[in-house]
Amino acid sequence: LPLLLKATLLRLASGSYRPFYNGFYYNHIMNDNDDGQDKVDYFSGARLVVETSKDPVYSYSGANVTLPCHYRYEPDMAPKRKIRIKWSKLRDDYTKEQDVMVAIGKTYVAFGDFKGRAHLRQASRHEASLVISDVRLKDDGKYRCEVIDGLEDENDVMDLRLQGIVFPYQPPRGQYSLNFHEAEQVCQDQGAILANFNQLFQAWSEGLDWCNAGWLADGTVQYPIRLPRKACGGVHLAPGIRSYGPRHRHLHRFDAFCFSSALKGEVFYLDRPAGMTLEEAKQSCQDAGAEIAQVGQLYSAWKLLGLDRCSAGWLADGSVRYPIATPRPNCGPAEPGVRSFGFPSKGRFGVFCYKER
Repeated sequence: LPLLLKATLLRLASGSYRPFYNGFYYNHIMNDNDDGQDKVDYFSGARLVVETSKDPVYSYSGANVTLPCHYRYEPDMAPKRKIRIKWSKLRDDYTKEQDVMVAIGKTYVAFGDFKGRAHLRQASRHEASLVISDVRLKDDGKYRCEVIDGLEDENDVMDLRLQGIVFPYQPPRGQYSLNFHEAEQVCQDQGAILANFNQLFQAWSEGLDWCNAGWLADGTVQYPIRLPRKACGGVHLAPGIRSYGPRHRHLHRFDAFCFSSALKGEVFYLDRPAGMTLEEAKQSCQDAGAEIAQVGQLYSAWKLLGLDRCSAGWLADGSVRYPIATPRPNCGPAEPGVRSFGFPSKGRFGVFCYKER
């Protein structure tokens, strides 16, 4: 016999061969018994497709939210093995920020801050939706739903956006005094987090105009301009978000743009005929079964709940502010907003308190 035919017959006789298949196959290093023997996993010709919401899903702090995800096969077929589902949170550049959850069948494991808050919803065939309870400010962002069937691995990405408000923040020591890490901390101290670009852009589209540059969550420094002017990038630039780009997180100093979402409680105002010092204000809130409000809580109450009070009050950071939803004479400018008296070293005012429901 010709040499090539002899070699073929020997290979068939040995049993170590790839059976003829008019399609595709994958070669697994290990088979299901983990005994080191090769396993041929035949490709059925069906294509795995994963789909999430094309539109952002909106939620708010403290709520429960479902991020929809479904998968299917084209043509339709039932999976021949247990499907592995993995959810990840992504950065704005689509690189992975952290694992959220991995599930195989009905068994799942959540990771990090999502432990006890994330689980899989499989209410229908081929559903792989993620449910997040007690939504937190930093849950805002991009999420990837990944479905793995053998060596078939497909995914889709969607956005979770929190309804809230972006507000610029300067500490008592004044303008441009915060490095990146200090900016993170001051936002947290005010019941908020550093805003991301999407949140700042949304605030700009709703009217935010602020000529002082501030840190964002990705380490860039930017500021929103609605009305171009000489001191804010020049009169010839179009309205938009001005950017200084990434800055050194330890050495460079700017203000901060913070983001706060909905409240689990209420903000209310207390006053005395003669006003109060800051310490007296804190005690008055405690006597009312509450605590002195943070800046982020006041902004959220103004933006999301329509809080309107034409009386200045102390806040937890030592600033004095008041929220105006309906502009009127003797209550500041003609636009709605939170007015600020800065950080007075002395004086007597009312106080804004916050109480959990």
